[in-house]
Amino acid sequence: MRSTILEIGRAAIMAVEPGAAIRSVVRKTEDGFQVGSQHYRDRDFNEILILGAGKASPKMAAELELMFGDRVRGGLVVTKDGYSTATRCVEIVQAGHPVPDDRGQRAACRLVEFARGAGENDLLFCLISGGGSALTPAPPVGISLSELQFLTDQLLRSGATIDQMNTVRKHLSVFHGGLLAKAAHPTRVVSLLVSDVVGNPVDVIASGPTVPDPTTFSNALAVLDEFDLRSSAPTSICERLEAGVRGAVSETPMQDDPIFKLVSNLMIADNARAGQAAAEAAIAAGFNSQLITSRVQGEAREVANVIAGAAIDIARNNRPVKSPGCAIFGGETTVTVRGDGRGGRSQELALAAAKILAGESNVAVFSMATDGTDGPTDACGGLVDGSTLTRAIANGGGDIVRALANNDAYNFLKSSGDLVKTGPTGTNVNDLYMAFGW
Repeated sequence: MRSTILEIGRAAIMAVEPGAAIRSVVRKTEDGFQVGSQHYRDRDFNEILILGAGKASPKMAAELELMFGDRVRGGLVVTKDGYSTATRCVEIVQAGHPVPDDRGQRAACRLVEFARGAGENDLLFCLISGGGSALTPAPPVGISLSELQFLTDQLLRSGATIDQMNTVRKHLSVFHGGLLAKAAHPTRVVSLLVSDVVGNPVDVIASGPTVPDPTTFSNALAVLDEFDLRSSAPTSICERLEAGVRGAVSETPMQDDPIFKLVSNLMIADNARAGQAAAEAAIAAGFNSQLITSRVQGEAREVANVIAGAAIDIARNNRPVKSPGCAIFGGETTVTVRGDGRGGRSQELALAAAKILAGESNVAVFSMATDGTDGPTDACGGLVDGSTLTRAIANGGGDIVRALANNDAYNFLKSSGDLVKTGPTGTNVNDLYMAFGW
């Protein structure tokens, strides 16, 4: 059963593989190529350039190189450590994630300069995917990288959602919130996006470097206030946000800015596509299966109540699907960090689910981060069942209540043998949570 469940997870990842996603929306024609419903003629452009940021962006770049060959003059993509891939002429650089580092700052500056250097008659592909925000820190003059790192860490620990974090990031950057598109103007820009954000708001994915920004400096300050961070945030950051509220700093470009007449943004892969693929694979494996929703949000250990409850309900009551069944949920939870243990949101959900499933028969929960690296760990998540606690205790794993209190899901699941490691997948479309009952 465990190997079958892992194969279902693998099918979900393959459905949002970046190369396949590119091929589904970009195709060559007799006189040029088509991206989605938009047609581009070869004669209208001198050269094709590629920029990108995110975990899926290197594989996207490699696929475009294969498609367009020598017409691609070059480019630059920044990704997380371990997510690089072989390319012909597009340079791939690696940087820190989820806390930004100086490699990412240098890369962000180079991306902006590359965009500014593009010719009016060139075509610029921007490949944007999950992780792009942290990978491209570009603080304005007066704010240091260390100050931005400190605030990022505080927001992560506070349980802020990705939408909230990116609202702040966009107003502490010269790259995000449509500013990369502004740097490229008047070059034609085609952005292809792999979504790691619940609901797929394009302005939030990697903080929307080529997308109009509907948020304001006031919204960014409101995020700090919601988590009571204004008093602890670096003075330079608060001063910039407050200056923006007063109008002393220009807002990021909004929908009516004319630069966006030359920019198109197209979603090519998301969580729903991965969840549906998982449902189809589960059916092929003999389960009754349904994708329940791709909009799960909330504290990981609270969401675990729903996922584990679904597994028990399938086994006992044939709902929300008949036994043998698999109910699939997608989205992105948060973790309010109170301990100093090791883990990530997907592992924490699995650990909390294991507590609920303890002693139950014929149930399992698989919680997986689709990028393959959940939090600052080498695991994608955990696959737990009714015997997880028993195995952990037998192997010296200790007390699950203590592990949850210390946010130490990694070590507990390692002791029970329920930690799942896929390695970097090269894509990123949030998390998947699968509830099994039979």
